[in-house]
Amino acid sequence: MRIISGRLRGKSIHNPLDKNTRPLKDMVRESIFNILVHSKNQKIDVENINTLDLFSGSGSFGIECLSRGAKEVYFCENYKNSLKILKKNLTELNLKNNSSIIEKNAYDISNDDIHKKKFDLIFLDPPFRDKNINTLLEKIKTMELANKNCLIILHRSKKLKEELYADFKVLREQTYGVSKIIFGKF
Repeated sequence: MRIISGRLRGKSIHNPLDKNTRPLKDMVRESIFNILVHSKNQKIDVENINTLDLFSGSGSFGIECLSRGAKEVYFCENYKNSLKILKKNLTELNLKNNSSIIEKNAYDISNDDIHKKKFDLIFLDPPFRDKNINTLLEKIKTMELANKNCLIILHRSKKLKEELYADFKVLREQTYGVSKIIFGKF
């Protein structure tokens, strides 16, 4: 796995070797960032934004944001093998000053964990078998984690047919292999 663009372009990202983590494939990550950079409706300038990366695994999404100039990324991960790799990636890429790791399940985060920040971009990549995505979307809204123009990106299985939280407005949906990427906002 590699960083696609920005000041760290081409650098490798370590991934856990076990089957409990499903890393975001380079092609899918590249497609997401192409949409963020070039789309009229989902365009976001990644430079100087605050990003929240929930279920961050090895941190590939948030690390890509930092490589492209994001001001700060909060990574939320509780799986020990993934945490070890995430910390290794942030250390080796010298990204610890612009990042914070919340060592909790994403459903258990509080405003204290994120120092009452509001985010410009939120990425949610829960396990495909996780059926509680609406609980998390509602929590994000209730905690007021999203600023006024925040874009929220969900990574889901394309096989899932789920009704999303009523206040979450889907702006765009793309499929890549077994993945479905949903762009939305409140």
